[in-house]
Amino acid sequence: MKRITPNLWFDGNAKEAVDFYVSVFPKSKITSTIYYPKTKEEGLADFQLELAGKALTIEFELSGNPFVAINAGPEFKFNESVSFSIPCKDQDEIDYYWGKLSKVPESEQCGWCKDQYGLSWQIVPENMEELMKRPNAYAKMMEMHKLVIADF
Repeated sequence: MKRITPNLWFDGNAKEAVDFYVSVFPKSKITSTIYYPKTKEEGLADFQLELAGKALTIEFELSGNPFVAINAGPEFKFNESVSFSIPCKDQDEIDYYWGKLSKVPESEQCGWCKDQYGLSWQIVPENMEELMKRPNAYAKMMEMHKLVIADF
C-alpha cells in the first residue's frame, strides 16, 4: 500500500523550514532535493527568477514520516484547517515540542500551536483519550494553551 505524503507549500523559504523541522524531530532527514533551473534557457519562467537555482522540492522525513516541501511563492498560506498531531509520552516531551514549535501566542489553544512558518501543530499526551475521560477534562482542556497533564 502506498503511503500518503503531505506536501507543504512555502513562500521561498522551504530549505530553511525543512532544516528547522529536521533539527526538531528525532529520526529525521532530508532524502532528496530537486532544484529550479538557473536560467530562462533551462526553462525558468520570468515570474520565477527570484527562485533560480533554489530548491524546488525537498523530500524529507520527520520521525520516519514522509513529507515534501514545495518552494513556491506567496499565493497560498497555511491555516488551522490542517494540523499535524504529535503524541507525547510525558510532560517533558510536550514542553520540548511546545518550546520549539509555538511561535504565535495568539494561535495557542487546547494544545494547538503555530510555528514561525504558519504550520499548525497539536502537541498532545499520547494518552489523551484516557485523560479526556476524567471529570471536567474538556472544560479544563479548553482553558489551557499548552496542555499540562497534571491539570487534567
